[in-house]
Amino acid sequence: MSKEPGHSTQEVESEVISKTAMKREMHALQVIGETLVDLSPKDLKKIPIESEALMDSICLARNINAHGGKKRLLQYIGKLLRKIDTKPILLALREIKDGQKEIARHFQNLERLRDNLLTDGPGYIEDIIKLYPLADRQHLRQLVLQAKRENKQHKPPAASRKIFKYIRELDEEV
Repeated sequence: MSKEPGHSTQEVESEVISKTAMKREMHALQVIGETLVDLSPKDLKKIPIESEALMDSICLARNINAHGGKKRLLQYIGKLLRKIDTKPILLALREIKDGQKEIARHFQNLERLRDNLLTDGPGYIEDIIKLYPLADRQHLRQLVLQAKRENKQHKPPAASRKIFKYIRELDEEV
């Protein structure tokens, strides 16, 4: 390797990006493009995409079923992403992902309320009433008794599902 005047060998090597690093970066952008294609239309509207060509390509990729054609279009989307600043897009994708995690956590909390109601029975109904003052105590008591009957008879947990649905409705009202 010949030295350029005024540059050390290490400086020249650090300026040259390896082919592997370039491929890794292109693949990462292609994965971002794939994520954009897989988003729901509602979530895609939340993404700040200023490039009309990129948005058109994403919409087109949603409608392509042929594996080879979709793969080429995803590569093209990756190429378009190389030309723009992807930081705002990545931030918006992270916000969407965090929002979905928060929804899942909330859903799990509601399931936990139902499970506690089924295991603790009538004593836990008062705790539910404290959380949701609009809750119908008698309706909850009937659903808990019905769920316990179904459990003893090894029937499908229809009442348990009704309890969860009722708690979710109460939660949406609050």
